[in-house]
Amino acid sequence: MRIIDWYILKKVLSTFVFVVMIVVAVVVVIDLTEKLDSFARHNLNSGQITYYYLNYAPFIASLITPITTFIAVVFVTAKLANHTEIIAILSSGVSFKRLLVPYLIAALVIASGSFVMNGWLIPKSNKNRITFEVENLKKQYYFDERNFHIQVSPQEYLYMESYNNQVNIGTRFTLERFEGTKLVEKLYARQIQWDEESEKWKLVNWQHRYIKEWGEEVTYGDETDTTLIIHPREFENNYRLYDGMTIPELGRYIEELEARGAEGKETYVVERYVRFTAPFAIIVLTFLGVIVSARKSRGGAGFQIALGFILSFIFIIFFVLSKSIAENGSLPPLLGVWMPIIVFTIVAGIMYRTVPR
Repeated sequence: MRIIDWYILKKVLSTFVFVVMIVVAVVVVIDLTEKLDSFARHNLNSGQITYYYLNYAPFIASLITPITTFIAVVFVTAKLANHTEIIAILSSGVSFKRLLVPYLIAALVIASGSFVMNGWLIPKSNKNRITFEVENLKKQYYFDERNFHIQVSPQEYLYMESYNNQVNIGTRFTLERFEGTKLVEKLYARQIQWDEESEKWKLVNWQHRYIKEWGEEVTYGDETDTTLIIHPREFENNYRLYDGMTIPELGRYIEELEARGAEGKETYVVERYVRFTAPFAIIVLTFLGVIVSARKSRGGAGFQIALGFILSFIFIIFFVLSKSIAENGSLPPLLGVWMPIIVFTIVAGIMYRTVPR
């Protein structure tokens, strides 16, 4: 690497860190202002509030990384252009493609760090943040669904008339197993209760029917312990559950939902794809940032920086809309996540060939 490469690389990375710190600080202050009443109602002390924001800040930093990278690149490049440094570099025989090299290295450094942080480290702090929010900022969660049906595997269906997630007791429990369209096994219990010590379910007033070719084989009793495919966490508050999952955990949870034939897996599939596509978004936005700000402007760097903000907000809106549509099942998750990146890659390619530099 040449001296100029190190010069640009250090400027981009230092500006990125500065922008992230400023944006995170602003978001934290705004969020603190909005939640002061909630903190006061729950009698939270300064230590608890600090603990919450120490886990909240990494989440915000990871969320805004693609946009802050773009803003940092636009700011640095616009300043270089308006100080005639870009012109001097190109006049010395360095091609525009070669000028992009330090930006690419900076993008790869940020993208690699972002991938590791989002994939494995930040989910751990998110678990602490989400637990804090559920316990202190959200209303106590009650599972109040009646006549609850769930497919726990491709051939098994579970039913409960009601379930109390505060004491982990369900009523009128039924588990049916089919072979094709034929019912072959049915487990019924008047009440079902989770035992924390044995980590098994206790069935009260239970009946187990095996349906055979020649008739039925029935067993029953007052109480018995058994292992079932369901767990009490199925009935807990799943508020932003995916935020606290690492990439391997997301993969395992999606496989579990698919094995059960359960609905609502799109949100987790989309989140998993986002973890992998975010680094590519950083790289694409870096190139786009260089292209829109490399030309010297008579009015100074203000126009390029303003244009950078406009493009970044367009990307945010496009990404959020596309992601929401994919989570609702109206768009394939893979396409929904990749679409904004593909579109902005095409835009960057067109601008690379058409924008004067």
